[in-house]
Amino acid sequence: MDSTGHPDRRALLVGGLAVATVALAGCSSTSAAPSASGASPTSSASPEARPATPAAAFARLVDGNKRWVSGDLSHPDRDPDRRQLVAQIQEPFGSILACIDSRVPPELLFDTGLGDLYVMRTGGEAVGPVVTGSVEYGPMTSGTPLIVVLGHQRCGAIEAAYKSIRAGKPLPGNLESIAKALRPAYEQAVREGGTDPVETMARAQVTLTAADLRSNQDLAPLVGKGALAVVGAYYSLDTGKVEVLAGAPS
Repeated sequence: MDSTGHPDRRALLVGGLAVATVALAGCSSTSAAPSASGASPTSSASPEARPATPAAAFARLVDGNKRWVSGDLSHPDRDPDRRQLVAQIQEPFGSILACIDSRVPPELLFDTGLGDLYVMRTGGEAVGPVVTGSVEYGPMTSGTPLIVVLGHQRCGAIEAAYKSIRAGKPLPGNLESIAKALRPAYEQAVREGGTDPVETMARAQVTLTAADLRSNQDLAPLVGKGALAVVGAYYSLDTGKVEVLAGAPS
């Protein structure tokens, strides 16, 4: 993952975002907006406190996915009171880097709601400087304690990239940039072999990306002191279940 750039400018950007976050927090803490019914938005909008640790945040996602699999959904944080509560400030407990696939919406498969997750979606979880910066935003500005890199079964972007690289035929337009970003996963899949190289590549993309984020120069200090966990996970389209591949916090 590319974390290069201008350190001074990056420091100023992160510092400015942090100041803005603190300022918003101060404003919202003094005057929460009333709900449409006249009740305090905290009365029903946020039934559960924001998880403060990586393990607690991860447990919240695991529980939500279990509800998704069983169909016993809670649909939390999805009412007008919640909308008003998060209108001035957000404090998501997780950041999800997922694929653009229409069948893999993180907010649904983890049974979450408004203001619960930062979500970044790219073809095959392809990464670059802008994507990396987007993933860094939550942990570096508001203390989001969890990042999940979420791959999935039968990923069209992974399959297209695999076939393109194997045949030596570039994909059209900017799709080729996705294939280039996924080449390390392709090379790992080739080394590993197996009967389904596309699935192997999809899993490799998750573990490689999660490892890169974990060792990122800006995120590694947070991981090192236990304030952040970076989890690699894989979603089954058939069952709806999320499987952990690496990095689950204890």
